[in-house]
Amino acid sequence: MRAILGGTGAMVLFCWILAGVALAEADSAKVFKANCALCHSANGSGDSAAGKALKAKDLRSPEVQAKPDAELTEVIGKGKGKMPAFGAKIQPEDLKELVQYVRQLAKK
Repeated sequence: MRAILGGTGAMVLFCWILAGVALAEADSAKVFKANCALCHSANGSGDSAAGKALKAKDLRSPEVQAKPDAELTEVIGKGKGKMPAFGAKIQPEDLKELVQYVRQLAKK
């Protein structure tokens, strides 16, 4: 009986973790859409009108994907070149999740 309850408890914990991951992905998608998609497009390609005009990076490219998380976080937070800084607008924990969202764009 104890093993069954333990298994149930583990299953509940697993479901909570999955729900948390799904929420984080949904939140990251909202942050991306609100702050990044104008220039980088919804798919991260940079093929939007603004992205083409600014020569925005394709976030799915091997060049961007090869950068360490810390560097991507810094570029998003502090800006670089024509890219504005978003550090005052996006919370540090959301920046980390946003970087993970950018990582997922290359897999889609």
